[in-house]
Amino acid sequence: MKTTSALLVAGSMLAVATPAMAQDSENFDGFRVEALAGYDVSQAGSSQDIEGENDESIEGVSYGVGLGYDYDAGGVVLGLEGEYAGSTAEVEYDDGDVETFGIGNVSAGRDLYAGARIGVKANDDLLVYAKGGYTNATYDIRSASGNTEYRADIDTDGYRVGAGVEYALSGNTFAKVEYRYSNYSDAEIDYEGDAPDVDLGEIDLDRHQVMAGFGMRF
Repeated sequence: MKTTSALLVAGSMLAVATPAMAQDSENFDGFRVEALAGYDVSQAGSSQDIEGENDESIEGVSYGVGLGYDYDAGGVVLGLEGEYAGSTAEVEYDDGDVETFGIGNVSAGRDLYAGARIGVKANDDLLVYAKGGYTNATYDIRSASGNTEYRADIDTDGYRVGAGVEYALSGNTFAKVEYRYSNYSDAEIDYEGDAPDVDLGEIDLDRHQVMAGFGMRF
């Protein structure tokens, strides 16, 4: 159900954003801001060996905003971009068993990304691009002891790569769809208050996302 809902959100965004016929479009140049939504899944990496019959993943809807700057060099577009996102993904229970995926009982927190992209214009209105950069994400630990609730999150660092297509709409608006893969390899537990952070060392956590976006250029 979560997967279906995420894909419906992404599809609806594009359906609303895309007119039947594209009018004269701006080129892929200048500052841009965009709203994003889509499908998000985090799972144990290939080096992890999780015991039991768990699906070793959490799924949900990712949502956020992005900023960027592109330079249109003719047939090639070069850009820098950043993003702030959240997610509804969280660990669930199946027949009384917690569906953990290597880092415990958590819900997805904020997701930060900073990177670059390079694209080729298939025509005046359509850009095909690849992207990559640094990503930092948190996973909120859900735990309590008696009447005391402990607030902490797992802070992870890694890299992201992806690819997508962007379509210039009428005026200075655009719509896009992209797939991106993230891998987190370093992590620490950040406690609320004065408690010191705890280094978890190396981890192996994969994240797959299919996102749709609608934005404006300035």
